[in-house]
Amino acid sequence: MKMILAIVSNDDSGRVSSHLTNEGHAVTRLATTGGFLMAGNTTLLVGTPDEQVDAVIDIIARNSKKRTRIVPSTAAYGSGGVSSAFPVEVTVGGATIFVLNVERFEKL
Repeated sequence: MKMILAIVSNDDSGRVSSHLTNEGHAVTRLATTGGFLMAGNTTLLVGTPDEQVDAVIDIIARNSKKRTRIVPSTAAYGSGGVSSAFPVEVTVGGATIFVLNVERFEKL
């Protein structure tokens, strides 16, 4: 048995968890915050048999989209410490997935 931890954008989390549930996978959703943009995201916990790992990852991949966002950035120029704020385009979304071995599982 494996535990899949999938960190997905809040924009995609409903669609991902809905598709996983429709395919018979039990999903637990946790509201989390990313460190880079301090943006809200969702961590999905999916316990699954070893032979279903690729199917779960495929569902997550098909329903997690990368997108670009403009975010403010600051930079200092010169020795005088003059700083200027300017927007930067970054890629967000998609999914970060961890697959962990489960030593023991009990449902009480």
